[in-house]
Amino acid sequence: MGFDLQKGNSFNLSKEAPSMSTGGVGLGWTTEADLDVSAFCLGDDGHIVEMTDFVFYGSKNKTVLDGEDFPRPFTNCGGVYGAIDAPEGDEEEDGDDEDMWVYFDEISENIKEILVVVTIHEPKGVTFSDVSGCYCRIWDADTENELCRYVMSEDFSNEDAVEIGKFSRDGSGWQFTAIGKGHVGGLQALISKFAYRF
Repeated sequence: MGFDLQKGNSFNLSKEAPSMSTGGVGLGWTTEADLDVSAFCLGDDGHIVEMTDFVFYGSKNKTVLDGEDFPRPFTNCGGVYGAIDAPEGDEEEDGDDEDMWVYFDEISENIKEILVVVTIHEPKGVTFSDVSGCYCRIWDADTENELCRYVMSEDFSNEDAVEIGKFSRDGSGWQFTAIGKGHVGGLQALISKFAYRF
């Protein structure tokens, strides 16, 4: 297991896993609620470059990957594949409720950051102060080694959307930073911040 990140901490993927070409992003929780993990692939100005760079359950771009039964949303460049919208309570064998895939070599050059967010879909009125055991972990898909994990605290009293962390270009490589910034208004609040032009 990788080490735990605290809010604001960065993890240099290029140094810790220099041969990694594909990263896994896993999300898990223990509360009876339906959470969704999404990604905003941002340009220099902190906004998505095109609508297909917003990867979420409602994306138009979807495909079924080899070995899987249900489609995943994905970016046009093929760099980010979002989560399968798993039924409530379903868990993968490794304990993750949802996961995403990042193919670093495929990410378009105009994408500078990949922001990973988590939102509560239902039940309505639930906030992250009601959600226990919520975490985000990053692992090397080539070796299956977990690199780092960010465990959310329960101090989001009114928020139903959280910026979990972001991948940022660091020279020729990437780093991951834990953010832990909450918002009120669910996924729409994040769309209004990072995808308002569309």
